[in-house]
Amino acid sequence: MGQAASRSQAAHRSTALVVGPVQHAEGVRQLVESFRRVPAGEPVRLAKKTSNLFRPRASSSSPGLDTTGLTRVVSVDPDARTADVQGMCTYEDLVDATLPYGLMPYVVPQLKTITLGGAVTGLGIESSSFRLGLPHESVLEMDVLTGTGEIVTARPDGTARELALFRGFPNSYGSLGYAVRVRIALEPVKRYVELRHVRFDSIAALTAALERIGAEGGYDDEEVDFLDGVVFSAGESYLCLGRRTDEPGPVSDYTGVRDKQAVFYRSIQHGRPAGSVRRDRLTIRDYLWRWDTDWFWCSRAFGVQNPGIRKLWPQHLLRSSAYWKIIALDHRYDLGNKIGALKGEGPRERVVQDVEVTIDHTAEFLEWFLREVPIEPLWVCPLRLRERTPAPPLGDGPGSDRPWPLYPLAPDTTYVNIGFWSSAPIEPGTSECEWNRRIEEEVSRLGGHKSLYSEVFYSREEFSQLYGGVHAALLKSEFDPDGRLATLYDKAVGAR
Repeated sequence: MGQAASRSQAAHRSTALVVGPVQHAEGVRQLVESFRRVPAGEPVRLAKKTSNLFRPRASSSSPGLDTTGLTRVVSVDPDARTADVQGMCTYEDLVDATLPYGLMPYVVPQLKTITLGGAVTGLGIESSSFRLGLPHESVLEMDVLTGTGEIVTARPDGTARELALFRGFPNSYGSLGYAVRVRIALEPVKRYVELRHVRFDSIAALTAALERIGAEGGYDDEEVDFLDGVVFSAGESYLCLGRRTDEPGPVSDYTGVRDKQAVFYRSIQHGRPAGSVRRDRLTIRDYLWRWDTDWFWCSRAFGVQNPGIRKLWPQHLLRSSAYWKIIALDHRYDLGNKIGALKGEGPRERVVQDVEVTIDHTAEFLEWFLREVPIEPLWVCPLRLRERTPAPPLGDGPGSDRPWPLYPLAPDTTYVNIGFWSSAPIEPGTSECEWNRRIEEEVSRLGGHKSLYSEVFYSREEFSQLYGGVHAALLKSEFDPDGRLATLYDKAVGAR
């Protein structure tokens, strides 16, 4: 297909994804009506068949909220570089609506089916986060359906109540309400991303380079717009440095369209000495979704990286949403352990987590993990809040003076997100959650945090200290006084 035809097709899809204010108002009406139909005293939940959570979801017989009319983009303003987006819109659709204007969301999480509302009420991170922070930091205002059934427009320059919801909504995971409409800022992009995969032979050298690039915004006299990396072992790790460009040139394909056998994370590796570079180039859209085709490296667990299986695997199923369905079956029937037992293997514990530690503790954590936990590779992605100064306190308690008190990262501090998504053998005499508990303890020892999309084992007291404490309770009493929505602790820990 020619470039002109591709651009025309993209523009057509972009138009189809924009619903406009009238259809949006109808979607909101359906949502509110479905809330009113939930019997008094019954818990309120979304009517969703899919989820990007790795922790169990509490079951409920009550009818869920109707979000079928809230899955698109309301409008894109290319002059103001903003978009009004419905809460259940996936990033795949959001990106396809903005790229024809030469714009992208500040931070695009790695998996296509993550929704904007989910990334704002939870957490998201990607390779632009060292410059632009987390997805909720690009939010200009949002409409939230709270636990009282009212729609509250939360904005940073609104009333004290609106500001409290604006700052308290991130990392609330639906415990305060659900995003209905989110206005976000957009960033200009270019047609391609030029990549440099730089090899390091020690964790110390890798983390030193992360810190230097974050401070200087470049590496070896080239600008760095995107920054993440992969640790394969203590002696082999890489940083992936991306630079926006319109310079023409050949591009690689890791989507399975032209080369079905190409796997992005394997393309990073090269046998050259430490400090050497392998270059690559992707279109901006393929760069944003470079991890989705194989869900980083998780497709290997399903045999999809086996050349024979990959040859027969339908191209349209080379995506994370297809693997999610396999994971759902595994969760339901414990297929992995049953298949392992047939092979004479013992049971395994799922270890699927993202954690953040400060840059000065990153090498220590990575070296501990590689020494103690039998999982590789690891993803590393630096982040730094866009808000660089302490925020006015919203109240008493842990984190109330942080910009986002329910996930109280410190301003003017570089963190590194470390992601690991696999399983480890359950050792004789240990519990089935031993690996996850050990990792939690090490993260806490180093003063870090972990994301709450997966299994969590903190005590109620530990959880309160880490995730908003008194402030979380105050927000809950204001926006869900009757407890129609589960508390953050019950969602993250109590649902296990």
